[in-house]
Amino acid sequence: MYGHLLEDCTLCPRNCHVNRLKGEIGRCRVSGELMVARAALHMWEEPSISGETGSGTVFFSGCSLGCVYCQNHNIAAGMAGKKITIERLAEIFLELQEKKANNINLVTPGHYVPQIMNAIELSKSRGLELPIVYNTSSYEKAETLKLLEGYIDIYLPDMKYYDKAIAKKYSKAEEYFKYASEALQEMVRQVGKLTFREDGVLTKGVIVRHLTLPGYLTDSKKIIKYLYETYGDTIYISIMNQYTPLDKVKDYPEINRCISEKEYEELIDYAIELGIENGFIQEGETALESFIPEFNEEGV
Repeated sequence: MYGHLLEDCTLCPRNCHVNRLKGEIGRCRVSGELMVARAALHMWEEPSISGETGSGTVFFSGCSLGCVYCQNHNIAAGMAGKKITIERLAEIFLELQEKKANNINLVTPGHYVPQIMNAIELSKSRGLELPIVYNTSSYEKAETLKLLEGYIDIYLPDMKYYDKAIAKKYSKAEEYFKYASEALQEMVRQVGKLTFREDGVLTKGVIVRHLTLPGYLTDSKKIIKYLYETYGDTIYISIMNQYTPLDKVKDYPEINRCISEKEYEELIDYAIELGIENGFIQEGETALESFIPEFNEEGV
């Protein structure tokens, strides 16, 4: 029904103009066929997403952003994952609901928007009642997100960079902040204020994540300030310390380390000084490779 959007693909800011239905591949590194690397209950999201029973995460293969430090490199580069049909994706949503997932959490879904819309429609016609979470790098076009109005209940976007030079160096996306800020504005417009179940699990709203990079505290502060001054307490801000330097960042020695406890504490103190109340922080040994799930096609 929405397949024509893949014939001359401009879903994301890369504007590749490839015909993915004919197998052509753009910057996301995948064709028009759905590829999923994992579909399972996930306990490591923010508490209001995971709850007690877990978030029903579906990890999609491919990514249009391609950060050099990507924690999910194998799937982001399209090297891991299983090709499935839209019918199968709808079944996966229903299977996760049967496993008592709190929501359906679509991880890196932007390059599959047409297929996902079809799968949501199909699964809802068969009894899916869970909120749908759109978990994204935010390197998105607002006009693509507009297609999702009424399909998505919760947006879980990143806000990675403020500075153009940093975005260019690590993601080859100089205009990242421009696109991400416009995308976030559209997300907030669509889903409105934060709404929770009685047990504290989110059913509607936006949680913005910022992964703190080592050595870039100034850029992190600019992002946190922008988010709070623009949206106040209408969104949650999740400040993450789980950056893990994997093999690929050896060519970037300045980020070939975890962030220090001092750096993270300074950023948290800054957020508190700004007056942020709706926030999440991470404690303990979150910056471990074991924090990254195994992409073994579980549940696919």
